[in-house]
Amino acid sequence: MPTSMNPIDLILHASLVVKLVMLLLVAASVYGWFLIAKLERLFRQAEQQDQHFEKVFWSGADLKTLYQNAQTKVDRQGLEAIFFDGFAEFLKLHQKNASKDEVIQGTERILRVALSRQQVRLEQGAPVLASIGSVSPYVGLFGTVWGIMNSFIGLSQTQQATLATVAPGIAEALIATAIGLFAAIPAVLAYNRYSARAEAVYQHRMLFAEEMTALLQREAS
Repeated sequence: MPTSMNPIDLILHASLVVKLVMLLLVAASVYGWFLIAKLERLFRQAEQQDQHFEKVFWSGADLKTLYQNAQTKVDRQGLEAIFFDGFAEFLKLHQKNASKDEVIQGTERILRVALSRQQVRLEQGAPVLASIGSVSPYVGLFGTVWGIMNSFIGLSQTQQATLATVAPGIAEALIATAIGLFAAIPAVLAYNRYSARAEAVYQHRMLFAEEMTALLQREAS
């Protein structure tokens, strides 16, 4: 049992199980920060692309020209991908001489599918953040319980138990809980932030899809 209260010494003298728990939590924390950085970049890129395409769309550009420009791109994102899928369905149904109601209903259906597909792509990694935020404290608590249990087992073999002999073992065990909280708190905050941000993007894109449907209704007249 360590006598130094230095955190590094406490970690080095921890039992194998507690060390494994700490290592797992550190790995979860690192991966959580990686996901946070990835989501931040993804959301910024998505918002910039949506703003750019919406600006072009409402500038009075011809819809067929926008469709042809989008057709040349292999990896369409955000509003551009939603527009492309919806307008492609609109053209296909129009060429089949479908009725106006069939054209609009078919286009709306494809727009909803495209909207959901883009949203799933935008939220990749968020469920993992939620898992890290919810599980990490319990993993840390498991390490703490295990460490305290070993500490008391060790104390039972000594002639005299004092605060000086008990404190290092308990402090060693509590480090696991501290690391668990260190991993969980940023993950929970990030999950809440990006969930709200994803909902805002979804509402904005849904509004665009409704406005596009209204525009295509006039085109189909």
